[in-house]
Order: sequence, then C-alpha cells, then structure tokens
Amino acid sequence: MKQTILAIAIGCAIASPALAQSVGEKSGVNSVLGVAPKTEDFIKEAATSDMLEIEAAKIAQQKGNAAEKKFADQMVTDHTKTSTELKEMVTGEMKSALPTGLDDSSQKKLDVLRNTKVDDFASEYDPMQVSAHKDAVSLFERYAKGGDNPKLKDWAGKTLPALQHHLAMAQDLDKNRK
Repeated sequence: MKQTILAIAIGCAIASPALAQSVGEKSGVNSVLGVAPKTEDFIKEAATSDMLEIEAAKIAQQKGNAAEKKFADQMVTDHTKTSTELKEMVTGEMKSALPTGLDDSSQKKLDVLRNTKVDDFASEYDPMQVSAHKDAVSLFERYAKGGDNPKLKDWAGKTLPALQHHLAMAQDLDKNRK
C-alpha cells in the first residue's frame, strides 16, 4: 500500500509540484518523502496542531493522572505561545490559511478523549500525544529545511527544539503507562 501511495505521489510531483505538495501533505506522503509543505499547508497544519494540543490538554487536566496533568499544563502554555506567534506572523493573503476551527480528524480525536472514562484515559491520551508530536516534529523539520517563507522557516527552526522536547515527554508518559 505504501508503495502505491509513493508511486502516486511521485507521479503527482512530476505532473504538478504545487498540487502534489498539497495532496501530499493531506495524505502524509510529503512526510514519508521528506518534502517541505507549501506555506499555506504549513500554516494550516501548525495552527490545527496547536488547537488540538490545547483542547486535548484541557481534557487531560480534568481526566488525567498527575503526570498527564503536568504534561497538559506545559502543552497549554507552550502551544498557546506558538499559536499566538504564528498568528502574529501570518499577514495579508496568508491569513486565509489560518483555520477557524478544528478539522474533522482532530475533532474526532477530541471526541474520543471526551468520551473516554478516567480509568482508560491514559491509554488514549498518551499514545495520541506521541503520534501528534511526531507529526508536528516532522512538519516543522521539513518546513525549517525547505519552506519558502523565510520568516516562517526561521520560526519553524526555532520552535522545533520545544516540539522535540514535547515528543520526548510524551514518549516518557506513554512508556510509563505500560
């Protein structure tokens, strides 16, 4: 299956680079290939990631164990900061790339967390945080290396160490849960 997706992505890349990046970002192909997202895709994905992290953390502050609550406090602080920074950098026609709410996939993840019993919360939240932060690290790494907006590219590079730290913290949460 991955080979089929890879073949399709390569074909799209040859046919239309702009389309391939956008489709590739939505399908995860860009991440597999290490391709930098288009600026609009980076803005949308980074903003959506921040919104999801903040909302998931609010649920963890209510349902999580002590370690998850501490982690969640850090997520609210850090992702509120990056969300504010991103909004301040995005100007002009790029503002249209900023989402006003969560996409369906992110909303479904939050719904799962909201509907999870306290006793089962760690088994949903902890691996979700590992996955979300792996995705964020990939997104920011790729944009920092190959993004086309110098200001956002620099910001992605400066933000990356914090996201890598979040990933390590999430992996520790998930490891200690088992």
